[in-house]
Amino acid sequence: MSDDSSNGQTKNSWLERLSQAFSSEPRTPEDLLRLLRDAEFQQLIDSDAMSIIEGAMQVTDMRVEEIMIPRSRMVTVKAEADPSSYINEIIESAHSRFPAIGDTSDEIIGILLAKDLLPLALRNNLTRDSIRDILRPATVVPESKRCNQLLKEFKENRNHMAIVVDEYGGVSGLITIEDVLEQIVGDIEDEHDVDDDDRIREREHGIYAVKAQTPIEDFNEFFGTGLDEEAFDTIGGLMLREFGRLPRRGETTTFDRFRFKVLNADNRKIRLIQVKPIA
Repeated sequence: MSDDSSNGQTKNSWLERLSQAFSSEPRTPEDLLRLLRDAEFQQLIDSDAMSIIEGAMQVTDMRVEEIMIPRSRMVTVKAEADPSSYINEIIESAHSRFPAIGDTSDEIIGILLAKDLLPLALRNNLTRDSIRDILRPATVVPESKRCNQLLKEFKENRNHMAIVVDEYGGVSGLITIEDVLEQIVGDIEDEHDVDDDDRIREREHGIYAVKAQTPIEDFNEFFGTGLDEEAFDTIGGLMLREFGRLPRRGETTTFDRFRFKVLNADNRKIRLIQVKPIA
């Protein structure tokens, strides 16, 4: 009997704390976040769950162009080329999907799935015509599309990749479902990820996306800077010093000839930073 009573009191206490945490109705996303952080402080929500909630809320404000893989880093195949000319690149890249292009990167013929090559290879039928027959239709989205809307479409259409175009219809990059999910749950690493090569990406000419855990030493080597490598281990740690607190998404700071903008952060850490040289 005493055990049941104790469990009942614990349950009531938990419900009372939850009710108190949400007793004042939130009117803005910031109000909601404050309530959720208070619930986390009261241990009603664990830190991992809070991080995912914040990531999901941030995604609603993010546009595709903010997280896409830029055109310069796209691994493509030429639809009219002999497969022998690009099969090694497919193997080495370890990607699962490849845009198939025409004469230029702006002419997207379709999407080639690496798994579709296996039956052709087993039948010794890797030809230009057979490759064209297995191309999947390409999904095209504008740079301005909201990431949460794209994630919903990915789920509904069972699609994992979209080609991103600018206002003039030119290809500016591509985006995958993994790119969007990483904004919610953090980096999704697999056996093919190479951290050192992926920490700094050029999103467009002169503008870079840098992971916050990038070592200061690597940052200095890449940008030719002389940031203090003794005081902090990572560029994220240096950002924390500059702000004097944990910054939120969209906040900027300037030092050492660069403007730093927080692209992704939660209530515990900075995840992704935009770095742009100051003219």
